[in-house]
Amino acid sequence: MVWTAVASRDPRQFDAPHTFDIDRAANAHLAFGRGAHFCMGAPLARLEGRLALNILFDRYPGLRRDPDREPVFMPGANVMGVESLHLLT
Repeated sequence: MVWTAVASRDPRQFDAPHTFDIDRAANAHLAFGRGAHFCMGAPLARLEGRLALNILFDRYPGLRRDPDREPVFMPGANVMGVESLHLLT
């Protein structure tokens, strides 16, 4: 079983594995698979994400995470999501 809720949280790979860091480098994730099983929709998903984030940051150029309030993650056996992420504009 692959447990995706632990993705990018390996202390052997990351200095602060449980810290939300959108700029984390050297993250060889498997989000879209590899080789013959690579997701055909990956380029479209990346384009949609880039467009959505560009629109968001164009509209709110000063948008950033509130450094005084940590994100709250939803616990789950198979997936992981953010329950709350406090932002400043």
